[in-house]
Amino acid sequence: MSSGFSGKHKRVSVQELAAMVSDGTSLALGGSFLHRGPFSFVRELIRQKKRGLEIIKQSPGYDIDILCRAGVAGKLRAGIVAMEGNFGLAPYYRRAIESGQVELEEHACASLTAGLRAAAFGVPFQPCGGLHGSEIPALNGWKCLDDPYGKGDSVWVIPSIQPDYAVIHASEVDEWGNVRVAGTAHWDRIMSRAAKSVLVVAEKEVDSSVFAAEPEATLVPYFMVEAYAVVQGGAWPGSCWPDYEIDYPAVEAYLQPGDESLAAHLAVGPEAGGSK
Repeated sequence: MSSGFSGKHKRVSVQELAAMVSDGTSLALGGSFLHRGPFSFVRELIRQKKRGLEIIKQSPGYDIDILCRAGVAGKLRAGIVAMEGNFGLAPYYRRAIESGQVELEEHACASLTAGLRAAAFGVPFQPCGGLHGSEIPALNGWKCLDDPYGKGDSVWVIPSIQPDYAVIHASEVDEWGNVRVAGTAHWDRIMSRAAKSVLVVAEKEVDSSVFAAEPEATLVPYFMVEAYAVVQGGAWPGSCWPDYEIDYPAVEAYLQPGDESLAAHLAVGPEAGGSK
């Protein structure tokens, strides 16, 4: 998966970042619902007409919906899927699943996290509680193991899930590729540790002294990051705390049917140089 970037030479355009993704690649997308998702990157995948991508995310919404709408996604591993807030379910995602256009491996958020943890820890599976009584283990062919320590309890174990890339929208990045986010990291940390490599879109690039002053705030260290792009407002139409909130009118406009509304939405993304 390596592109040859090293040291301080990791900054590329978001177009170049998306071009690193081949058809059929497995991507774990950071953020949650409409909050701090790598949405500028997602839209660029659509412009570049990628196909057959596997998307991994505990709580996707806008990102998987638009990827399904544009015919980019081929498979999804996810927990809850929704547009959140005022918007209800993700309509284009639902159509893609019901029509068989996209294959779904349904998870609970906890089971998907367990699979990512297994990959991060270098083990073939990870136990997960809370699945007894659910049909999800049977749907996915998961195994249930007895407690080897003799308590008599059994536990479901989730196979390792290793994405090719974790793609994260960050608050700040430095020239080496160190990454941090403001507020909750959602599942970005475990995604970055599970994936073979990490791609980052950041709101801004800051001097490395900012990271040196607070090393404990670094979410992803530079040696895990293959390349990064800087796109101010790149989580639009979602939020990126504390810089901006969800653009509710833009989400409403995106949800309108027709190729014209999708084209209009893509034209005003900040990575496209549009005016929102």
